[in-house]
Amino acid sequence: MSRLLLNCDIGESFGNWTMGLDAEVMPFIDCANIACGFHAGDPSIMRKTVSLALSHGVQIGAHPAYQDLVGFGRRSMAYAAQELQDILHYQIGALDGICRAQGGRVSYVKPHGAMYNDMMANPAQLRAVLQAVASYDRSLPLMLMATRDNSAAQQMGDEYGVTLWFEAFADRAYDSAGMLVSRQLPGAVHHDPERIIEQALIIARGDHLTASDGSALHLQANTLCVHGDNASSVAAVRRIREALNQQSAS
Repeated sequence: MSRLLLNCDIGESFGNWTMGLDAEVMPFIDCANIACGFHAGDPSIMRKTVSLALSHGVQIGAHPAYQDLVGFGRRSMAYAAQELQDILHYQIGALDGICRAQGGRVSYVKPHGAMYNDMMANPAQLRAVLQAVASYDRSLPLMLMATRDNSAAQQMGDEYGVTLWFEAFADRAYDSAGMLVSRQLPGAVHHDPERIIEQALIIARGDHLTASDGSALHLQANTLCVHGDNASSVAAVRRIREALNQQSAS
């Protein structure tokens, strides 16, 4: 990929409960990580979100999670490797079927919440996720966190023949290893739009961030996660899009 792709977790409404401003953020992103029903979303929400993404020419990613509607997929759960692969196939296949019915297809996979964090902390879990993606469709890239050193994950991805898209975050603080600072700690999430935009451009330029311990941190990322769950965040996404376009043109 020759430029930093903007991705957004999307389609996370459920029944009569609404989450996010999907229609407002979709025109500014490249990739939509669509919830597959286990942490959020339902068949109708999935269909509507796929239609919205296709109408804007946005790549569609499966956003599978642990089966945890109550906890929004943010609670770790113990799955055996085969069970984990089963729930991944179930969710990817469901979204892929909805995509194909509208003339589209799933283009990549990005695990959600606790599953995403657990696979970054546990090599055995990352291996199970890679096995699931490879056995479903080896051409689908897997999106995972960019850290200070991506080499171990890259080696595992190469072993399974799965392309990895390394992801950075514009609105999160990082520790010295390049992992996200826990949301339970102060300063873990950036709320100032100017700071979010500044961090996005630092990552896009390949410059160094400042980690939570004050050390310099360089992230080699293919994609940047942005959020569109309120009017301020949508405005920040719009400005990030404009800034990245200007950077590409210069």
